[in-house]
Amino acid sequence: MDWIIDKNRPICPQICEQLCLRVAAGQFAPHEKILSVREIAVAAGVNPNTVQRSLEELEGRGVLYSVRGSGWFVGENIAHAREVLDDILAKKTADYFEAMRILGMDSAAVKEYVKEWKE
Repeated sequence: MDWIIDKNRPICPQICEQLCLRVAAGQFAPHEKILSVREIAVAAGVNPNTVQRSLEELEGRGVLYSVRGSGWFVGENIAHAREVLDDILAKKTADYFEAMRILGMDSAAVKEYVKEWKE
């Protein structure tokens, strides 16, 4: 599992986003065990406490669940992970449009810019 961590953004939400994306994309089946907190922390190059908080956040949102002494598992409802991911994407999109509005661009101009944008 490759982890892309932007040190300029809070890490906990990034871990949540990437795990949600993987669950929503079907990389994990319902009730499948995921990597341990320590394994994720090492792979992502972050503090285990941050990973623990991320997993607890996803547990609170119904994406994951923990079994004491056994680890973390994907929740039964994969569709819920997609809903959580959609919420994340909607927030990021709204943030982007707001930042562009502050720069003086209206929605139509932003949409045109995105349409013509090349990496």
